[in-house]
Formats: sequence, C-alpha cells, structure tokens
Amino acid sequence: MSGLNKGVGRVEVTLKWDPAPTGMPAHDLDLVAGVFPTGDPYGAPAHLVHFGSRSPDGTITLHRDSRTGQGFGYDEAMTLELDRLDPRYARVVVGVAIQQGGGRLTFGDIANTGIRVREGYTDLLTHDFADVPGARSATVVEFTRDGADGWSYRSISRGFDADPQTFGTLLGSAPA
Repeated sequence: MSGLNKGVGRVEVTLKWDPAPTGMPAHDLDLVAGVFPTGDPYGAPAHLVHFGSRSPDGTITLHRDSRTGQGFGYDEAMTLELDRLDPRYARVVVGVAIQQGGGRLTFGDIANTGIRVREGYTDLLTHDFADVPGARSATVVEFTRDGADGWSYRSISRGFDADPQTFGTLLGSAPA
C-alpha cells in the first residue's frame, strides 16, 4: 500500500441462509467477530461481538440478527468501523457459528448459505461455505492493521466442529 492508500475503513458483513423446511427446528446462524490485541493477535480475543452484544467502544455492531433465515437476501448484518478501532488492537476475525438447539447441524445441512463483506458498494469478499460442509462454525475473513496504511483483509475459510461457545475460543487461532 502506498502512503495515500488508507486501506479498509468501514465494512459491512452480511449473512444469508434459507429457513429450515416446514416442521423442522429453525436454522439459526450467527455472525461472530473477535478483536485481538497487538501483543497477542492469535491468542484469546480481547472481546467478542455477536448477537446481543457490541464492542465496548461501539466500533463493531451487530445491527440485524435473524433466528430463522426468513427474509429476502441477507438477513443478518454487522458493521465494523476498523478506521475507528483503538490502536491497541491489531486483528479482527469474523466467522459464523450455527446454533445447535435443534440438533447437530453443519453448513452442508443448510441451503443457500452465503456471506458478503462490503466496503460501501464494493464487494470485497463473498463466500458460500461449500468448502466446509461438515463444519458447525467457520472463520471467513481476517482484518489486520498495516501500521500507517490502515487495515487490510484476506479470506480465511476454515471450518471447525465447534458449537458457538467453543467457537469463540477458537476464532482467532492460527491456521493449522
């Protein structure tokens, strides 16, 4: 990046999936973001943002949470204001966890899954979870601070056989 390129600033991550078939328990997928400190970017997250929460400074907010996937297009949305994130944080990882209340579900069990990462009207990344069909949770994108140049991103599709609670502890682990 050149000195004039500020990198990624404010992004929106949106999630979609088809509802469960009639008579079956609802499919509930959740966006999760982990924020990691500069001193330990692959350790425990400084905080997690998911349904019912936001980052303490308000820079990461889940502003639409679906419990069923019903709706048109993307049903769940999270905004990340990376350009406002405190300098003590160097890494943010976003993933998706499937609630397991209706029995064991994986991405392969849920139709039409998709996630989109956008900055303004520009799609930075789209993903359909086809590469992790047996996973109950997965990481999707990693944002890293590039010093004075701001934030960069990269796709990190990695599936886990982990429920939402456990996924929060694995979210930022280094790739195997």
